Amino acid sequence: MAPALAAFKPDFILISAGFDAHQSDPLASLQVTDEGFSEMTQIVRSLAETHCGGRIVSCLEGGYNLAALARSVGRHLEALSA
Repeated sequence: MAPALAAFKPDFILISAGFDAHQSDPLASLQVTDEGFSEMTQIVRSLAETHCGGRIVSCLEGGYNLAALARSVGRHLEALSA
């Protein structure tokens, strides 16, 4: 992914922040944990720092288990602001 970012030279990275991949979400049947969302955000944040001056736009898209959504969004925001 990083070589493509370097070649593209983005002005910012847009995150479609959907949390329906959470292990507790009733729709996707995936197994992403709160920590997993945090780690993915940290990776994207690092890529943004390297390739576009740290500029990120994050738009909340989905997540249907409200408790898991609240925790995951919290971890996402913590990772963005670290």
